Amino acid sequence: MNIVRVNEFVAAAGKSAELFRFLQSLVPYISAAKGCISCELLKHHQHGDQFMIIERWDCIESHQLALTNYPQDDMQAAMSLFGSPPKGNYFRSCAGA
Repeated sequence: MNIVRVNEFVAAAGKSAELFRFLQSLVPYISAAKGCISCELLKHHQHGDQFMIIERWDCIESHQLALTNYPQDDMQAAMSLFGSPPKGNYFRSCAGA
């Protein structure tokens, strides 16, 4: 069964544009990862410092493997862009339930 990963991000003060560019750079990496079905970056319609990435995966393990393969130096360099720790959770579709 497919899994949906919902990730929430809040930019540090004055870092919205930089965080947005960083998150944009993640989309091709995520989309190309084995097991990724889709990946979409969203920006809040009123609060320009809030973002979400919605990912669909074939399974949780595929998502976790993609995380471990992402360059940790790049992730560490981006940490100053976050106003609060990123949040993320796994969900299953309820369609047809």
